[in-house]
Amino acid sequence: MNKLITKIGKGQRGVKDLTWSEAKQALRSLIEEQATPLQAGAFLMAMRIKLEAVPELVAFTATAREYVSPLELPAGLNVVDLPTYGEKHDTFHACIAASILAASAGAPVLMHGVESPAVPSDAPRVLAQLGIPTDRQSQGLAEVLRETNFAYLDLALYHPPLARFLGLRQEMGVQNLFHQVARLLNPARASSQVIGIAHPPYLEKMAEATSMFGGGRLLILQGIEGYPELSISMGTMMRELRKGRVFPLNIKPKDVGLPSGSFQAMSLPSSPSTTSIPEQEAAWIRKILTNQIRGSSRDWVVFNAAMLLYAAGMVSSLGAGVPLAQRGLETGAAGRKLAQLSAGGRSMSTHVAQREVVHT
Repeated sequence: MNKLITKIGKGQRGVKDLTWSEAKQALRSLIEEQATPLQAGAFLMAMRIKLEAVPELVAFTATAREYVSPLELPAGLNVVDLPTYGEKHDTFHACIAASILAASAGAPVLMHGVESPAVPSDAPRVLAQLGIPTDRQSQGLAEVLRETNFAYLDLALYHPPLARFLGLRQEMGVQNLFHQVARLLNPARASSQVIGIAHPPYLEKMAEATSMFGGGRLLILQGIEGYPELSISMGTMMRELRKGRVFPLNIKPKDVGLPSGSFQAMSLPSSPSTTSIPEQEAAWIRKILTNQIRGSSRDWVVFNAAMLLYAAGMVSSLGAGVPLAQRGLETGAAGRKLAQLSAGGRSMSTHVAQREVVHT
């Protein structure tokens, strides 16, 4: 491990990329805790400064995948892989509302992420407030996706070592290579992926890495707070991988027939309520999905639902997804989908409680 740290930490003139075998060796040493905590921190920070080369990203991700089995999906179900590994500070989780809206129109979405206790709100807490289970084991997700078109996978349950390294962000103050690995992990090996990143260099790198994995369709964007979310207030830089080719895009709301909104439209409305932020988010998302909200916040969710519908291959363009998403709100389909997902969570809780009573 010392030799690998030296190779990537020599500074601008002496730094070198790891070979394929060296990258795999390094990740195994980290995951299997053969490296000391000091070596792990030094390696992660040196790689953060150097930035991962595409072959390194692929080698790291391929190695991480060796420790878990891919999820088995129903045949013919074109699931969209949606990793959520940013941190929300200023905006609400539009990707949650957009995923449920897209699911109501027939697009299956597998969201995965991890709890982030250091931030006021994270996706698992908002989903829990909506009544949607966040603790399902990977074995049962295929059936959930087949029945409801939406499921959430907790990375800490699926790949505990990977989740453990994501938690180092609070100690180190920055993301590390495992955040990119988690975004590329694709637990279901879905042929469609939508990935949000915070740093522009990863637009090209992640697209190339996905291509090397033989990925089908990928939309990678410099999303809001590192999330897979298009902005309603400005253009969003994006790369689309389609049929082995990468296309650069800059998507604005007006490109799909939606008006631009302010950055504030992507934030929760100010409230004197004493409820927690996840509770406030859940209430706001519930109002949007039950068609009680008009304006830019609604448009932001529609914009992102259209992206997911396009990623799932349900429409021929992102613009064609907008009216389909709008109909989902206006016909009540989105509200019914939320009720179905929430009912599933209550059913599971009831089943567990009954099982515990019988056991007692």
